[in-house]
Amino acid sequence: MSQSTNVQSLRAPAESNLPAVAPGFGSLQSFELMQRAANLLSSSTLVPAAYRKTIEKLDRYGNVKESRENPNALANSVVALNMAQRMGADPLMVMQNLYIVEGRPSWSSQWIIAAINGCGRFSPLRFDIKVLGAKTVEYKSTYWEDGQRRTKVDQVEITDKVCIAWAIEKETGERLESPAVSIEMAVKEGWYTKNGSKWQTMDEVMLRYRTASFFGKLYAPELLMGLQTVEEAQDIIEATTGPDGTISVNVDDLRAAQATASAAARRQPADVADVDPETGEVLNSSPAKAQAEAGKPAQGAAAAAPASREDRAQGTLAGTDDAGLDPAQVEAQLMAAKDLKVLDLAADSIGGVLDALAQAHLEQVYEKRRQAIQQAALAEQQAAAGQASGQRPVQQRRRMAAPE
Repeated sequence: MSQSTNVQSLRAPAESNLPAVAPGFGSLQSFELMQRAANLLSSSTLVPAAYRKTIEKLDRYGNVKESRENPNALANSVVALNMAQRMGADPLMVMQNLYIVEGRPSWSSQWIIAAINGCGRFSPLRFDIKVLGAKTVEYKSTYWEDGQRRTKVDQVEITDKVCIAWAIEKETGERLESPAVSIEMAVKEGWYTKNGSKWQTMDEVMLRYRTASFFGKLYAPELLMGLQTVEEAQDIIEATTGPDGTISVNVDDLRAAQATASAAARRQPADVADVDPETGEVLNSSPAKAQAEAGKPAQGAAAAAPASREDRAQGTLAGTDDAGLDPAQVEAQLMAAKDLKVLDLAADSIGGVLDALAQAHLEQVYEKRRQAIQQAALAEQQAAAGQASGQRPVQQRRRMAAPE
């Protein structure tokens, strides 16, 4: 049996006769296509740092001083592509709004609100905020005394507010509401009293973000794909149980909280019960003082202004505004440096200070300290050279006797 064909079909490339393949894990062709797309995206500078092939570390002048490969870039990009395909969304949009907190992917709250508004099932999401007035709320805090873990009950003065997110379901016309979230709930859950918590400075924004997350989890969980928001992931430190029955928490989070508490202790005195008697370490800062400062709108806005800037990279998660380094601590490191190498390493921290005036002052301290170290090194060299020349043995010449 013969089959007719023509010259054009013979000249056509073999790729044109292949079936259409979509990226995914279902077949070898789809998996290879997904890897090629992930490799392309990881080479771009438009994606966040968690997806880039190369991780660059900048100095205080913005110059690249260290560059290394990111071994997880391709795998992270494949996960983001798979998530985008399952949701029918743009891969770049998913990468820009999917953050990694403690190894768990989390959505930004802005993306969740946009997904709810754009799904077509609900009316645009709205929020009702009601001010309940001043209130004293009790909460439990943990501290260490004589090597023993103890619990005490503290009080904090707050201006209580309650927020509800709601929307109208288009199919039934029913008003759907999220669970109510209040400042009192944030205090009792431990969100408000965490070091560097934005609940103290941007309470209404955090109320809207949290209620929007609850609304999406209840009425549109398929949009969130079972993931939580980045704000929730930062507020909650979950303990995990190991195979041997031991319970552990993430040490990086505890160290970050400890560093923040130590910086706060240098700026203001801490309670006696919150200080380790052996090491002098600040274990838990008092939130009552933070609330007293946050209760003043002008000061609260001024304190929140430098912290509301865009994150420099994906390593700093969106929604977690960086408060910057303590200028006093950076200056102490500069003054404690004994050689130029240590001084240059300490000077790399100047870029982490957000205040422009403080940066200028630290630059002056750095230049003066550098000149002082150079002069001291030169003086030591001159002294060593002079000492070496002074210790040279003097050979006495013997005079020959005069002829008689």
